[in-house]
Amino acid sequence: MGQMVSDDKFEEQAARNGGIIKNGREILFQAFNWESNKDNWWSKLEDKVTDLAESGFTSAWLPPPTQSLSREGYLPQNLYCLDSCYGSLSELKSLLHKMNEHNLRAMADVVINHRIGTTQGSNGKYNRYDGIPISWDEHAVTSCSGGKGNKSTGDNFDGVPNIDHTQEFVRKDIIEWLIWLRRSVGFQDFRFDFTKGYAAKFVKEYIEESKPLFAVGEYWDSCDYSPPDSGLNYNQDNHRQRIINWIDSTGGLCAAFDFTTKGILQEAVKGELWRLRDPEGKPPGVMGWWPSRSVTFIENHDTGSTQGHWPFPSDHIMEGYAYILTHPGISTVFYDHFYDQEPSLHDEIAKLMQIRKCQDIHSRSSVKILEARSDLYSAIIDEKLCMKIGDGPWCPSDPEWSLAASGDRYAVWHK
Repeated sequence: MGQMVSDDKFEEQAARNGGIIKNGREILFQAFNWESNKDNWWSKLEDKVTDLAESGFTSAWLPPPTQSLSREGYLPQNLYCLDSCYGSLSELKSLLHKMNEHNLRAMADVVINHRIGTTQGSNGKYNRYDGIPISWDEHAVTSCSGGKGNKSTGDNFDGVPNIDHTQEFVRKDIIEWLIWLRRSVGFQDFRFDFTKGYAAKFVKEYIEESKPLFAVGEYWDSCDYSPPDSGLNYNQDNHRQRIINWIDSTGGLCAAFDFTTKGILQEAVKGELWRLRDPEGKPPGVMGWWPSRSVTFIENHDTGSTQGHWPFPSDHIMEGYAYILTHPGISTVFYDHFYDQEPSLHDEIAKLMQIRKCQDIHSRSSVKILEARSDLYSAIIDEKLCMKIGDGPWCPSDPEWSLAASGDRYAVWHK
């Protein structure tokens, strides 16, 4: 697929098969961090549902709900057991019921790249699934991770049995489970974990058959850096093209987290805001090429929290949100930033969300970049919202613009 993508050919199919909500006015909330498993999380979240709905979130991404060998949920075993370290099945259903009452959709974290076995197979590895629902044998596990299945269609997730999605019986069982999550449990949206591990065509099939209202994939690829100091390259076109190719291979049914935008934005706010305009004058991430499939974020449970694999600069958080909440794409807010920072951060983020909603900024909004230099970035979105981030002084010259929100190194205006 070429860099610029038209949504037109995908919209009718997406509406028919699920996966993408057409109006593009989603705001997602990542409703956990890496330590959430240590609390009675489902009950704790239930107390926040009213605030989340009133703030304007449309969907909350919950941590993996299934029984798992890791407390965080990312080493699943019995997919039909929803008693986990986050709480019991009854507590989960109570949470989902309250979310439904407040029109806040629940997004399930779907971990289907790998699965921990209950029984040792012929080679001594735990790659049989005896005694639990979906009782696969070694043929469900890829040959490159110790099973008797076919070679993986993606990257290997080392140390655990990787699921062989080329097997028809495997896909049938996964589809039945996804439909169960939708119809019986009450999840409406899906987030697909570690999608580099298996071919995108399988995500397409899973979405077509289970019909989530919205779906997003974690296609986490490394940005392009250069020696000798491993600095981030200005041009990240290859990086965003790989994400776009993945989205395209799902038939456009699945959005993707915009890791390109995150990687560029967290370097840009350190005094390199020129990075936020690509050579064609567009936003430099997936947002600039296929905004309706770009799920923008500045932090998640892997990049930040206590893992801190790729953290956003903590003293520039509001600049980050001022950028993604005023721009096209589908914005995501991280739990830690909304609830675990100073109270003013919650209110500042919620105010930006309200401005986005009132000005009807959506995933396909147009961007006109006015300034992009080391200490200043400014842009007009849909000709009805104007913003700036950075230390450089700036305000729109037209008196029609009135200040709507401002804070440390950011300001937003509307007409």
